[in-house]
Amino acid sequence: MIEAWNFILLQPMLNFMILLSSVLFSSFGLAIIALTIIVRVIMLPLTLKQLRATRAMTSLQPKLQEIQKKYAKDRAKLQKEMARLYKEAGVNPMGCLWPLLIQFPIWIALYQSIMKAVAASPEELLKLSQLLYSLPLVHQVVPLESSFLWLNLGSPDSFFVLAILVGGTMWIQQKMVTMPSVDPRQQSMTRMMLWMMPLLFAFFTLQFPSGLALFWVISNIIGIVMQYFVTGWGGLEGTVQRWKGGLTRVPEKPEAIVPEEAEQPAIAPEEAEQPESVKYGKPGDKRKDRRRGRRARAGRARRKS
Repeated sequence: MIEAWNFILLQPMLNFMILLSSVLFSSFGLAIIALTIIVRVIMLPLTLKQLRATRAMTSLQPKLQEIQKKYAKDRAKLQKEMARLYKEAGVNPMGCLWPLLIQFPIWIALYQSIMKAVAASPEELLKLSQLLYSLPLVHQVVPLESSFLWLNLGSPDSFFVLAILVGGTMWIQQKMVTMPSVDPRQQSMTRMMLWMMPLLFAFFTLQFPSGLALFWVISNIIGIVMQYFVTGWGGLEGTVQRWKGGLTRVPEKPEAIVPEEAEQPAIAPEEAEQPESVKYGKPGDKRKDRRRGRRARAGRARRKS
């Protein structure tokens, strides 16, 4: 089984990565990035099938939640109604799983290729030579140059940058494919997996060679881009909307408050244009002046209120 595995998957991928390194200016880091992109492109049909199945399952979530609420106490009826819904919609619940299972051996072979190509010790370099093809171009490149940017691809990243990138990109990718559930136990399990897996892989990044962490980061970024173009932001939609709303929100300016003492009573235009003699009669008629003055003040008070 081990010989068959090496012959079918491990040796072709390992030797191809070394050839890529010789073409890409003898840079092992660029070879890892290029091989990750090539493998992703080759597996694109399987990935798209998986993403479409995920989108179909997501579209059924409102109906599934209604069924779960309606038959929460009858498990047998719940399973029967869910199977009927899947059949009517033409959705296979295992459609998300089979493409992933097919891709899994390829990811393992890619992981082993990176680990063996690093060859940080003489023993590992001897084991690497046993897996190489008898091609002069392949043997000329070995041992590979492990320096890339600030990294030594044969040892963990001492600045924790890759650990943060691995955890962050994995959280985004998992959040995009997370489907809502009304079951409290399922919600708790989903929340735990959403945080546990990124933290676990970030911890692995601190233990494994940074070449493998570089592969994880590139693979996660490509997965996020594919997921966005097929299903959109998915479960991350609410977070993105809140983030956009926080950026575009403009603080309201407080309105100027005018003190009551500063308010001036409104005066009718016809009253303002008239002379004093017309408003209040003759200057000598004090009684009429007082009555007209009281009526004028009462009118202004009514207009003010």
